[in-house]
Amino acid sequence: MKNLRSRFSFAILILVFLFSSCQEDAEVPLDPSVALELTDLSYGMSDRKRMDVFLPANRSSERTKVLIWIHGGAWIDGDKSEFRDFKPLFESVQEDYAYISINYRLFNLVGNLNKFPSQEDDVKAAIKFIRSKLSEWNVSDKVVLAGASAGGHLALLHSYKNDDNFVDVCVALFPPTDLIMLAQTNAFAGILLNSMIGDINSQQQLYIDSSPLNFITNNSVPTAFFHGTIDTVVPVSQSQELERVLGENNVSKLVQYFPGKGHGFSDQTYLALLRDTETFIRQHLP
Repeated sequence: MKNLRSRFSFAILILVFLFSSCQEDAEVPLDPSVALELTDLSYGMSDRKRMDVFLPANRSSERTKVLIWIHGGAWIDGDKSEFRDFKPLFESVQEDYAYISINYRLFNLVGNLNKFPSQEDDVKAAIKFIRSKLSEWNVSDKVVLAGASAGGHLALLHSYKNDDNFVDVCVALFPPTDLIMLAQTNAFAGILLNSMIGDINSQQQLYIDSSPLNFITNNSVPTAFFHGTIDTVVPVSQSQELERVLGENNVSKLVQYFPGKGHGFSDQTYLALLRDTETFIRQHLP
């Protein structure tokens, strides 16, 4: 009998421990009155499938907009930490925004790993994860998707091709928009795209499917985009073609070209264009 009581007591202790552990592991509701940084949140199995989330104090699901940033780096380099340089500029012209910066799998030139559309697929997965978290984070479903260079390409591609009425405004800085044209007008880009996508002749359809221009319709989201006129990395013609096709489809747009500027701008230029971008966003997301 004594042995039986000892076993029973031990079982009770185990149950208490398990119950306590479950309580500790349970998600604690986030206090919307407090600003939070949630770093390296996972949205998939790969180490690259991570995001940083910056939630403002006193946020609400009715009012707080969400801006999602996709970093550049020619699809082979870069990191979500890029946004930390842009964040103070955004915050100086915007109020009551939550910011999210995402990583995605990079194409590995040496190992020929993560060929396109791995990057496109990762953006889709990240957006799906974000969409599922809006209520938990106490933010609205008013969403701006933005990025620079390769990140601008991925933002445009998702917004025009893969989005399901989630993104409200797209913002792109010096973005590739037509990968066939890019491969033919930039020698380095041609070599990179040949490795990342394949031979332009045998994989022409994949180039077409990976180019934002080919998915613009008269229902496409309002788009703001910016380009330097002497950009030698992504020629300004990429944005000029984007402007033309958006115009043909009567899509609301804000486009600015910067004479004498290359692939990247000064903080002063960024600040000015972000002010104009915020005005454009407010026209569509009051």
